Amino acid sequence: MMGLHPTHVGDNLAEELAHVYAQLQQHHFVAVGEIGMDLYWDKTYQKAQQEAFAQQIAWALEFDLPIVIHCREAFDEIFEVLEGVNNPKLRGIFHCFTGNATQAQRAIDLNMYVGIGGVVTFKNGGLAETLPHIPLASVVLETDAPYLAPTPHRGKRNEPSFLPLIAAKAAAVYGISVQEISEITAQNAKKLFAF
Repeated sequence: MMGLHPTHVGDNLAEELAHVYAQLQQHHFVAVGEIGMDLYWDKTYQKAQQEAFAQQIAWALEFDLPIVIHCREAFDEIFEVLEGVNNPKLRGIFHCFTGNATQAQRAIDLNMYVGIGGVVTFKNGGLAETLPHIPLASVVLETDAPYLAPTPHRGKRNEPSFLPLIAAKAAAVYGISVQEISEITAQNAKKLFAF
């Protein structure tokens, strides 16, 4: 993927975005990302984050690529940008989704998949209670390596080899086999990334 992560948006925004666009023109990528907004640590660049997000969505449409959205404490702001695009070609993933069922449905209505990672295994994460309200046809499984390792590795370095733990928890929540979860979510990913 290629994109300007929202936590890296700063005073040199034009220069950073020019670099992203040049890379998109020169190389093959499977998605534009992680892009989006992060208002958890700092809101200083909120407007700039929204502008960067909107610009990179435009490039995703130009290059016919899906987007991978980073959203932290910014669902309303993210949806404001996405709903302003109004283009059926826009598609992507809400990476490491941590929202509620209403936010998940709003994302799905905008042609987004819901990325389920290690948070689903956290005792008080709340995602295991939200997951049954999300259609499995709209779910992909993912890691956020090196972050958000699933239980029992929480707090340690995350890695793709932990994905079976996420699949097992999702399977238990949906009441289906791990093999079925794996097949459905893999098909969803293949559909989105066209491979």
